[in-house]
Order: sequence, then structure tokens, then C-alpha cells
Amino acid sequence: MPRPLPPLNALPSFEAAARHLSFSRAADELRVTHGAVSRAVRNLEDHLGVQLMIRATRSVRLTPIGASYAAEIRSALEHLASATSAAAGKSSGIVSVSTIDSFAARWLMPRMFRFRQIHGDIDVRVATSERLADFVTDGIDIAIRCGGGQYPGLTTELLMKEDHFPVCSPKLLKGRCPLRSPADLARHTLLHDVFTVDWAIWLHSGGIDNVDPHRGPRFLSSDHAIQAAIRGEGVVLGRSALVGDDLAAGRLVRPFDLSLPAGFAYYVVCPPRALQRPNVKAFRDWLIAEARSNKP
Repeated sequence: MPRPLPPLNALPSFEAAARHLSFSRAADELRVTHGAVSRAVRNLEDHLGVQLMIRATRSVRLTPIGASYAAEIRSALEHLASATSAAAGKSSGIVSVSTIDSFAARWLMPRMFRFRQIHGDIDVRVATSERLADFVTDGIDIAIRCGGGQYPGLTTELLMKEDHFPVCSPKLLKGRCPLRSPADLARHTLLHDVFTVDWAIWLHSGGIDNVDPHRGPRFLSSDHAIQAAIRGEGVVLGRSALVGDDLAAGRLVRPFDLSLPAGFAYYVVCPPRALQRPNVKAFRDWLIAEARSNKP
């Protein structure tokens, strides 16, 4: 019995238009005209008997059915591309990863060479953003998110938990105002980032009331705040996932033992069907193994 397939030549146009939410950008990517993309999507809708995209004067958006169908079509096209590359003896494909800038800079990217050693045929492309990636419109295969772990409709696995504790350059342990107890923070610069666990919370948890928790420079990036601490510019409230490598290398030290468990953690998140693709599953498995190995 013949398979009930849609018009196959329309699928790349629909997938690109759904990813960009633009017929023009899809046309540029596919090197065809705007009208060709629009007609392809319309032909697909006519064949299915459902509306996939809502057209406005200068924009388009996906219907709920269109969003679901676009994710399935993207997966199918990527499966086809991987199979074609494998048959031709070429690279097995690309994995697009989304995470926040600080985690990419301080944990993921320093370890990527180990993934390349194992999976040299998989190209990993990392996109950093503080907003949550949209797996349909952003063309993201898998994401590393920091939160409470509640991501409806997505496959979610714990990557690592996190603690908060002060860290600083080793040279701040010496000098005229050595850091020996939390009360000594009153004579040092506090460095801040934009995350919800801040100095006020940490100081309150330790019963420390002689330190102004609001003074000191604030950085929009945790990576920049940590770099300032490494240079000896002050003390930062470090996040264990981001400062672990610097502690192991001796670039940073923990002047006190007091630690505050975070109310959130890092999770590996992806659409359920994504793990059926060998490239995405290989990257997911490597991430979990790498986090458990605790190697810098």
C-alpha cells in the first residue's frame, strides 16, 4: 500500500519558513523566490486540509498544528540529511545547542574538545542567549537550561545541581586585610552578577550583619564577574558549576566553608523525538557522562 506522503518538494520550504517565521528569509536560505515559498506552504496546507501558518502583512506565525508539524518535519529532514551524509561517507551531521553565555564560557566550551575527540564527525553549534530557546522557530536541537526542571512537553534530565559560595583570588587571603572569616568581607569589594541568589541572601543565611550586601560593581555576565575575581578585584558569590574549573586550577579559592544550596539546577532539555536522532542522543549522553565525571 502506498504511503500517504505530502508533496515532498514543499517540505523544505515549510520547514525553513517555520524556523524563520518569514517567507523572505526562507526564500533567501533556499535560494528561491518569496512567491515560491508561499506557494509551497499553501500547497502543503491544501494537501493536509489544515492551516499551518497565519499570514499577516509583514509577518507569519505558526498555528498549534503548524508548530507541531514543523518539529516533525525538521526531524524527518535531518534524519534524511544524516542518512544521505552517512551513505556518501561524509560528516554525520550538525547538533545545534542552546545555553546561557556564562555556562557556555565556563563549563561547556572548555570541555568540547573531548566531545570532538570521540565524535569528530558531528559538528556542534552553540548558541547563547538568556532567553529560552524555541525548538521550532530557533532551529535548536537540544538545550541546557538553568531552572526548576519543569519544562512541559519536553524531555528533561538533570545535568548537575549547584551551590553558591564566595570565591576570590588566592592573593586576597594575604595582605593587610586577609580574608579569614565572613566578617572580613566588610573590608573587601563585593562583586555581583544578575542571578537571583545574591550577597544579601548568602550573608543572611550565615548570620552576618556587618557587611553591606549591595555595595560593589555589578556585572551583566557571571563570566565577567568571575574574571574580575580571578584578577583580584574582589570577592564574587560563585556558582559551583561555573567556578569548579578555576578552583581546581588554583585560580580561585574558597575563603570560607559556608555554602548555600541553590533552588535550581542545570537540565538537559529537548523535544522527545529529538533523541531518536543519533547525533542528538550522542551529545546528550556525552553531556551527562561529562557532568558525572567531574573532570575540569
